[in-house]
Amino acid sequence: MYEDIGGSADGPAAGPGRGGGPGGGGGPAGIVDELTALCARLPAGSALPSTRELQRRHRASALTVQRALAAVAARGLLLTTPGRGSVVAAPPASRSTDLSWQTAVLGARDDLPHDMTDLYSPVPDGVLDLASAYLDPAAQPVGLLAAAAARAARRPGAWDRTPVAGLPDLRGLIAGLVSPSHTASDVLVTSGGQAALALVFRALGRPGEALAVEHTTYPGALAAARAAGLVPVPVPADGAGVRPDDLADVLGRSGARLVYLQPRHANPTGAVLAPDRRPAVLAALRDHRAFCVEDDWVAPLDLTAVSPPPLAAADPDGHVVHVLSLSKSVSPGLRIAAVTARGPVAARLARARITDDLFVAPVLQQTAVELLSTPGWRRHLASLRRVLLARRAALLAAIARALPTLGPPQPPSGGVHVWLPLPPGADDRLVTAAARRAGVAVGPGSAYTVGEVVAPHLRLTYSRTPGEGLVAAVDRLAAVLHDG
Repeated sequence: MYEDIGGSADGPAAGPGRGGGPGGGGGPAGIVDELTALCARLPAGSALPSTRELQRRHRASALTVQRALAAVAARGLLLTTPGRGSVVAAPPASRSTDLSWQTAVLGARDDLPHDMTDLYSPVPDGVLDLASAYLDPAAQPVGLLAAAAARAARRPGAWDRTPVAGLPDLRGLIAGLVSPSHTASDVLVTSGGQAALALVFRALGRPGEALAVEHTTYPGALAAARAAGLVPVPVPADGAGVRPDDLADVLGRSGARLVYLQPRHANPTGAVLAPDRRPAVLAALRDHRAFCVEDDWVAPLDLTAVSPPPLAAADPDGHVVHVLSLSKSVSPGLRIAAVTARGPVAARLARARITDDLFVAPVLQQTAVELLSTPGWRRHLASLRRVLLARRAALLAAIARALPTLGPPQPPSGGVHVWLPLPPGADDRLVTAAARRAGVAVGPGSAYTVGEVVAPHLRLTYSRTPGEGLVAAVDRLAAVLHDG
């Protein structure tokens, strides 16, 4: 069967390129050539020479033969089954490529978001990124993270299982960031802020129930809520955050038992819930026996003013479920967040958490412990604030120069976003698409809006692009708006 391929079936192939000398020193190139030729000539399913036969034929070691088989298998030309040897694979053209049957089986899912893919996919090379809220590599504490990860990997238990709630040391550190009255037992570690929101909405809400949200809010939270079967109901908000009277009204009319708020540097508007509104918000929660999911996504990124403590710090009765994330202030790869809650709700969250991924990788948790415990953490935050302040100033100055006819955006006191008003009647999605073609990625305001859009906006982020890039991006955006 194989006589015409590199020699007889009874003896080794000879000649250059067909193996090496005795002792298995030959390379796999000749074996790859032979197998490739066989796969091209023989029908699918035909048996190929055994490993032992290829060793003898090419005077090669078992390892060399295995490497050659793996190389040919990687091209899709052969299949290897343990105990049965290798056979010629069916050519791609003979395999079914009709995947349309999946559409009928999957059915429709209106709760799965379409905007999220566009909003959170990395932008192509050459496009200036004013859409992503993550830090660019130059602003990330890469050295600090590398040192923390190296120490973490050597710590006892770094690669073992951990408690479902997370490492006690990390939970204690996060509790201290929420309030002095919270303890490690109140904290549940999760794989990033988005996973935390999905967990809370699924555990605390019931399909079909209302979820009260600010009328302009984080689309990732809306996506997680809808995936849990919740129905977002908008609550009016302004530059001072959610309006307490309107919140109480919506809770009364909708019957919502769950509220989602961003009291500090709200995404996308940058609003901070005013101190004089906070007692009234907590009173509305108490009066309507509701839970509030407090998304504290950029807690350490105050820039020009110190924001008030979390709502959870002033809530002794367990109405506020606090979510804190490290990704935005450190690195997108540090997928560490935490949910802080008290009472039976904490037990409910812990039980629901088990069905997600059992626990967060301990080495990642240990890295976060090392990071938060080192003096370099505070130095990183101080440096990061200086970087963001400079970028914020560059972006606002570029807007004032290149887009003087637009209403000036409210300078955010922290966070990473500028909420840019567009001319009345403008279609923010068309502007977004045109800006992308011009080499600028921005966020369309309507993607952040629940209900009707009151006025068109764009979300411009200054965390991902250095100052000179921000200026160039605004110039491109101005040209787009000028061209209509």
